[in-house]
Amino acid sequence: MPDEDTEQLQPPQRQAQPGIEREMTPEPDAARPEHEGSGKLAGKVALISGGDSGIGRAVAVLFAREGADVAIGHLAEEDTDANETVKLVQNQGRRCLTLPGDVGDEAFCRQAVQRTVEELGRLDILVNNAAEQHTTDSISQISAEQLERTFRTNIFAMFFLTKAALAHLGEGSAIINTTSVTAYQGNPSLLDYSATKGAIVAFTRSLSQQLVGKGIRVNAVAPGPIWTPLIPATMPEEKVASFGKDVPLGRPGQPEEVAPCYLFLASDDASYMAGQVLHPNGGNVVNG
Repeated sequence: MPDEDTEQLQPPQRQAQPGIEREMTPEPDAARPEHEGSGKLAGKVALISGGDSGIGRAVAVLFAREGADVAIGHLAEEDTDANETVKLVQNQGRRCLTLPGDVGDEAFCRQAVQRTVEELGRLDILVNNAAEQHTTDSISQISAEQLERTFRTNIFAMFFLTKAALAHLGEGSAIINTTSVTAYQGNPSLLDYSATKGAIVAFTRSLSQQLVGKGIRVNAVAPGPIWTPLIPATMPEEKVASFGKDVPLGRPGQPEEVAPCYLFLASDDASYMAGQVLHPNGGNVVNG
């Protein structure tokens, strides 16, 4: 039996940022074949930032299986993953629009929303999911440039996309933000990332109170250790090999295990949910 301290859950591996899903070993699971759609999102359109891979891809495919057309925002260098996501969505019989660009740029966010509405006809669901992280051992290693970049991608973009989307969202619409277990437990090597995720929790709660009177529900999902390209693209190889083994379930989660949280919050099943956070995190008990 392997020693607990050296047991590997996946092979050591390393990629340059932002990471490519098909180069991961093993590749993440984006969809459950046994999940049969029931039209929960029939006729709706969703815009998903960071929708090319990882959790965003799994959400795009599940939304499509439930009847939605989707637009996916992604960095231009992630077009390989984005094109694969397009195929997966189209296999569900739905349309998929790719929106290459940087969500940290407010002008791009306005254009992304405009293209979504023009080409897919409407906008009902906004999933603010794009994020980046950088591991550092000390706060003294976090440069002003890195700090601004992480906040711009992870939280500024949520303001930018939400501002642009509001003109098109109406009663029954949903906004879902991706935060993280790090917002509740912290992470010593992801200081700036964790800080943005805490900000997203406060953003979600405050925006929910601002928009609930308009019939727009705002909620969030706080994943734990999920096997996505962000992991080999930002963590040392030895940490990648043991990634996820410290949670009660003893393994990293798959994107397809997280996507149903987004479907629930996007659908009428969550009609009495606003300002809340769901926690698919492998069994860690957190408050909030």
